[in-house]
Amino acid sequence: MNRTTAYATTSGLALPKQPAAPAPEACAPLPAPVVRDLRDRDGRSPHALLFGPRDLVVITGLPGSGKSTLMRRTVRGGRIDSQDTRDRWDDRMPRFLPYALYRPLVRLAHYAGLRRALRSGEGVVVHDCGTQAWVRGWLAREARRREGTLHLLLLDVAPDEALAGQRERGRGVSRYAFLRHRTANSRLLRAVTDGTLPAGCASAVVLDRAAADTLRRIAFTG
Repeated sequence: MNRTTAYATTSGLALPKQPAAPAPEACAPLPAPVVRDLRDRDGRSPHALLFGPRDLVVITGLPGSGKSTLMRRTVRGGRIDSQDTRDRWDDRMPRFLPYALYRPLVRLAHYAGLRRALRSGEGVVVHDCGTQAWVRGWLAREARRREGTLHLLLLDVAPDEALAGQRERGRGVSRYAFLRHRTANSRLLRAVTDGTLPAGCASAVVLDRAAADTLRRIAFTG
């Protein structure tokens, strides 16, 4: 694993482009994945994360960890957040109608919007709840198709903080769903910190709350 460090003086951090897979006759191995751990820096972390123009970025973490807030505040470019889709549907539906009844339609609308964004060929930041591994597989295939790179941003927020975030926004998930998210998120965090990234991911950035609050811009350059 190629683990690098971001220093306090770094105002922007450019994530590397992963070269395309070599031709069958050239047996050179692909570069090792890059993991940048920005936790425990007391806010002395990059103010910007910069990616290539055709790259895809997945932001994952526990429900209530601040993924949507981070995306709204920092993303310069394409942004697909399932929370935005839910909010649009909530505004149209009668107040007495439980969300569970129209949740499948919200998910279909979210993935349809994601598909449209991917077809544009431009860089996109995608909200991922951490339990939908097939979505990351889809994005990895799309990144290869467009000759871009798939990157992972992982918010490492304590469960108590995530639950407090749910209470603050006035919307949460069931205890069972939260435990499922927590298990999947813990497994992913352990794998990433050990240098094992999800299939197709070229790099990962691990953020704690302080690093997320310090971040001001996620952008696509070129």
